[in-house]
Amino acid sequence: MIRAVSRPLPLILVQAPGRLADDVTGFAADVERRVKPCAPGALVVYPELHLGESAPGVPAAPEDAAEPVDGKREAAFSQLAGDLGVWLVPGSGYERGADGHVYNTAPVYSPGGKRLAAYRKACPWRPYETVRPGSRFQVVDLPGIGRIGISICYDTWFPEISRHLAWMGAELIVNVVRTATSDRAQEEVLNRANAIANQVFVASVNAAAPSGVGRSLLADPQGTVRSQAAGDGDLTLTDVVDLDEVTNVRRYGTAGLNRMWEQFRPGDPVLELPLYGGRIDPAVWATSPWIPAT
Repeated sequence: MIRAVSRPLPLILVQAPGRLADDVTGFAADVERRVKPCAPGALVVYPELHLGESAPGVPAAPEDAAEPVDGKREAAFSQLAGDLGVWLVPGSGYERGADGHVYNTAPVYSPGGKRLAAYRKACPWRPYETVRPGSRFQVVDLPGIGRIGISICYDTWFPEISRHLAWMGAELIVNVVRTATSDRAQEEVLNRANAIANQVFVASVNAAAPSGVGRSLLADPQGTVRSQAAGDGDLTLTDVVDLDEVTNVRRYGTAGLNRMWEQFRPGDPVLELPLYGGRIDPAVWATSPWIPAT
């Protein structure tokens, strides 16, 4: 028996090796090939710095591959999303900002061919990454479906980022990744933990060999892995998630027990957070309109 899905979001999570920074034509053909057999209106996600190599598996120098977010690649991404009728996260790429700095930026395009957002990676992996950090969190509304949040690779190691995306209403956190190192095992745990701690779906899409070690995954709002790539091969993970599962888990609790968004209530003592020079104020903990009232 097939259970009715009230807020369905088809996903096409592409674990692929990187491409040369100017290989937009090859990218478009690859997206079309993967989208064609799948459900309409899907969210299509590629890995970090997917169009950002100087040779197979070799990242391009940021200064060489950077272009404005509305540069040459923009027109191709917009047309591709519009022609295929998909929500498109084409991975991240090097962006040359109006301030002259280079950022690692992930844009999001609508089925109407419009760029909805562009998220700059807040936590570059230093000292390896030399790009400038971004300074804001990014959520994106998919009208009639729900809200997603965007993070890039090392961002997932900082729980504050996932927490803020959830507080801002993200029901799915899209984490685009280019990890070629042995700590992918830890990233798998962190992505599941971020799903559990925030009661959201998490899709962590890593690059395939030789650009990355793969092992992309999709975790549900209770941290259960719905699907995962076993290795580093070029493949596509597909699924249809029901974003109302987020609402239900938050209302009834993880494992029917844990409702952390109800933990702090008006009248409780304020919890100082000296690490941030801030605090948790119970009066505002659950004031996000995206956290269901009980």
